[in-house]
Amino acid sequence: MIVPYLGGNDEKREAVLKGVRELMKIVVAMKQIPDLQQIRIRDRKPILDGVPLTFGKIDKNALEAAVQIKEAVNGEVVVVSVGNEELEDTIKEALAADADSSVMLIEDDIEKMDSAQTAKVLAELIKQVERYDLVIFGEGSGDNYSGQMGSRVAEILGLPQAGYVTSIEIDGIAAIVKRSLEDQEEILEVKLPAVISVAADLNEPRIPSVSKVLKAGKKPKEIFNLDDLDIEVCEALVATSSSLAPASNRKGIELKSVSELVEVLKSEASGGN
Repeated sequence: MIVPYLGGNDEKREAVLKGVRELMKIVVAMKQIPDLQQIRIRDRKPILDGVPLTFGKIDKNALEAAVQIKEAVNGEVVVVSVGNEELEDTIKEALAADADSSVMLIEDDIEKMDSAQTAKVLAELIKQVERYDLVIFGEGSGDNYSGQMGSRVAEILGLPQAGYVTSIEIDGIAAIVKRSLEDQEEILEVKLPAVISVAADLNEPRIPSVSKVLKAGKKPKEIFNLDDLDIEVCEALVATSSSLAPASNRKGIELKSVSELVEVLKSEASGGN
């Protein structure tokens, strides 16, 4: 749950919080990826033809975190994303889930970028957002899951960063975050503006109503290309040579009846004895 932190001097915090309510702007970075539920595997390779594009589950957790903050402090949520020409449709998922506006870079060659180049583009997109207070990422994308993007963008923007966050509270001009580590929990106070990467178990993303889905296309959006941002995409320094599903050791047993299937299962259950 994400709520304003109201401990300590109530009058002072209420005055600070009132200013945050009037001004706070939260940016959420979301990645356009193939719908993982619809990917088929053939010869250990993913078949992407005809697979629709969407946003990953953890990116939706990041968006839900931003929307909860917005509701707590009367802020504004801006989604930034990089993708191909289908991104204008994909972004409506986020706008329907209570984001207020979007800033996009649409580029067909975006798949050729590695994490370093994508971070540079995202940082430039975020700079197009006028006066932001908080930038939220998912801890990793639904496809590559490199876990690098939040840290890379924070470095480029010169902002403090906290990763693997499982709860967020806004305390005036700072965020109080809890991080989940292997054998302990860590609580940090991060001065805003800052970059936060959230864990998947932070929340449960909301399901937009039909009316919000219909209104999503009418929300404000800005669209850029690489020339607009004066960014040159160089050859990727890291390239994926292959992406293969685990090998499946099928026995190829041909069964002609249910009774044969029962006998095979009994044999396997007994260890073949």
